[in-house]
This record gives sequence, structure tokens and C-alpha cells, in this order.
Amino acid sequence: MTKKRADKSGKKLLGYTANGEENLPFPVVGIGASAGGLSAFESFFSAIPTGSNINMAFVLVQHLSPDHKSILGEIIQRYTTMKVFEVTDGVSVEINSVYIIPPSHDMALLNGKLQLLEPTAAHGFRLPIDFFFRSLAQDQAERAIGIILSGTGSDGVQGIRAIKAVEGMVMVQNRGSCEYDGMPRSAIETGLVDYELLPSEMPAKLIEYVRTISKKSKSFTTPTDENALRKIFILLRNQTGHDFSQYKPSTINRRIERRMVLNQLETIDSYIKYMQQTPSEIEALFYELLIGVTNFFRDKDAFKSLELVLSKIFSGKKIGDTIRVWSVGCSTGEEAYSIAILLYEYMQKIKQNFSVQIFATDIDPHAIAVARAGVYPGGIAADISARRIAHFFTFDSDSQRYRINKNIRDMLIFSEQNVIKDPPFSKLDLVVCRNLLIYMNADLQKRVIPTFHYALKEGGGNTLFGKF
Repeated sequence: MTKKRADKSGKKLLGYTANGEENLPFPVVGIGASAGGLSAFESFFSAIPTGSNINMAFVLVQHLSPDHKSILGEIIQRYTTMKVFEVTDGVSVEINSVYIIPPSHDMALLNGKLQLLEPTAAHGFRLPIDFFFRSLAQDQAERAIGIILSGTGSDGVQGIRAIKAVEGMVMVQNRGSCEYDGMPRSAIETGLVDYELLPSEMPAKLIEYVRTISKKSKSFTTPTDENALRKIFILLRNQTGHDFSQYKPSTINRRIERRMVLNQLETIDSYIKYMQQTPSEIEALFYELLIGVTNFFRDKDAFKSLELVLSKIFSGKKIGDTIRVWSVGCSTGEEAYSIAILLYEYMQKIKQNFSVQIFATDIDPHAIAVARAGVYPGGIAADISARRIAHFFTFDSDSQRYRINKNIRDMLIFSEQNVIKDPPFSKLDLVVCRNLLIYMNADLQKRVIPTFHYALKEGGGNTLFGKF
């Protein structure tokens, strides 16, 4: 992936996509809905002030029957003065306009243009919201906004993960107002939702949010006042027990600014005061700082590298021996399960069985709970081969979710752990640590790396695998 355009200090600049291309100079709002979505759309667009230029574009992705012509565009036009279009292939997205996906298509955004694709999955198994939201995140980076309205299943979950990974914003419909709350509930369970609102409340919040980000740069151009940062670290440590004072300022600053934007606070002092008065905001910032990018077999080259060292890990092992692995910063478990699948496949290949223990740890209790359950939305199929899906997952058609099969699940032990201060595991054959040390300053890295070396066995087979 091409890196985002940056200034000489290495800071990310606005106006460029995750692919390094210039993005649209206004936010693009993707709205996903399924059953019950029509009334939610009506409430949403009825609440947009008539005749106002709200300085964004809307792209609607609804689950549509392939056998019927969509009349959604005609209905939406009754409730808005904006131009409403059913998407044609290659159309450019324009400000203050609404675009609606046509039936029997998947849709993606590339360089500000909407592209239509023939779906490869059968109707009922397609996840068009995930497909569009992922492309929205890749194309518009922090300008991406995703909204989930009424619907069944879990379409949109993987898409909002992608949006949050690039520091975009996510709203969902208040569950009590939904005709069907499956999609909003699945989104909320990720812990990544910024606002849960009635559809009629969403436009006002969107307008506030867009006005705020138009005033502020999404990156700090000068370091946040160190005394102010220390106060924030104290509040975080007092409430959560975790110390972020040795994490890299660039990461901390971006996440603090994001919370300020979401709360319409313009100074760091006003944000500190808000945190003191609002304990839930301290919790929100804590989870904001923990947001990681994860999915199954993320970064295929990295997993190919891991495959190359498996023979070394198994070398000299006797039948009945145990392979011990530590997955550090496992988040919601996708990476740890991916490692387990690789180990299982290798044992099948060499036609030998070993006991495998993978200790998967993270400081985020919500993430660990998701990982322990081993249940994931249907959108994970975009990251995993059909062969692996068939061998290692069971699909539940009612919830449209995949469950990790027991033979893989039994390899893992998930637990909350802070690698900075908690005792490490020992006598390990493999430590996997990816995208964790990059958030720590040099002093903290020097403390953590010896911990990994201590945890590894002396002698053959030990491997430290990571992306720092």
C-alpha cells in the first residue's frame, strides 16, 4: 500500500487517501441498511435542513432484492432538496448529492468515483455494506463516515473497523428505534461506534462534526503541551490502571484530537476539564488509544515469512511435546487464530501431532471477550481463502456469523495482560508481536524487547517474529 502523503516531520496531511491519491475535499457519508431501513432513511433525510448546503455527499447501500427495480431514489427525493442519483458505473461523487446502489451490484469508491461490480457471492450471502465501507475507508481516509441503520445480520461490521482504522467516524441507529436491530447491535458490540442516535438526530450531529473538522487539522502541527498531556495520562492511569506516558506523542495527540472533535471541544484545557467531569470520556479515550487494525491473515507477506520458520519451531520436537506460542497484543483474536491455523496446517503437512498452547494477550478486556467467543461477522470471508473457511469455521445462516471450529479454538488461551508491567510467559517456542512496539517510545521498547527474549526458550527453535 502506498503511504499517505506527509510533510518533512513525517506527519500525515489531509487531502490524501490511504492509497496516496488526492481525495475529495469534502466528507463522504456511507449509509448501510437492510430490513426496516426505508423508514430510517425517511427520518434521516427529513431531518436535514431544507435548502442548506451541508458540505458532504451521501452514498446509500441497502440490501435489495435482485428481482425488483429499486424505487429508493424516488422515495428519498421526496424528503430532500439534494440531487438523488441511482449510481451508474464510474460516476463522480459530488458535494450535497445522494447516490444509491442499484440492485444486483456491489459498489466501491476509487479516487472519488463510484464503481459497480458484479457480485461473486449468492444473494443472501453478499455483504455489500462491508464491501463499500472498506473502499470508502481506503479512498477517503479520515474523511470517511459510516452509518449503520436498521437491518438483520452483521453486514457493516468489517467496514466500520476499516473506517475506524483510518480515524474516520461511525454512527449507528439507536437500537430501540430499529425495526430490526441486528446490524446496529453487531456494530455496537465492536466498541468502535462514536454515536448511537435516532435517524432524525443524525443530520444535526453530522453537520456539527463536519463543521468542527473543517476548522481543525486532523493532525497536530505542534506538539500538545506536555503538562496538559501529563494531566491526561494521570486521569487515564487513575481510572484504567494503565500508563500511556511512554507511548509515542504522535499517536496520543491524534487520538486526543479526535476525541476533542467528537465532543466539539476546541482547546486541550477544555478537554481535560471535560474528562474530569465525565468519567465515561476517560474510558472512551482509553479505548480510542487501543484501537488496532486487525483481521485474519493480515499482511499476507508477514504470514508467509512466519510459514518459513515453522520447520525450525518444530525441529527436534518429539511426539507428545508441546509447542508454546505467545501472541502479544492479540486484540479481538483474528491474528492469534490465524497463527493457530498455520500451526495446524503444518502439523497436517508433516503428518505429526503436537500439543499446541497459544497464549493470546491484550490489555483490552472487551477485545479479549470477543476473542474468547471466537465468533466473527460474515465479512471475514473477504480475508480468508474459501478452503480455510470450509476447514476451520462454521457458518450460522441466521446470524450470518462464522464460529471458529473447536480444534482450533482449543489451542488458545486468552487473557488480559499488560506486557509493560505483568510477568511474561516462559519457555516459549515463538513470540509474535506486531504493530505494538511502533506505538511505544524508544525507552519503553528497550524495556519490552528483553521481556520477549526472556520468555523464549534457550536453544533451538526460538523465534521472535514481529513488525516494529
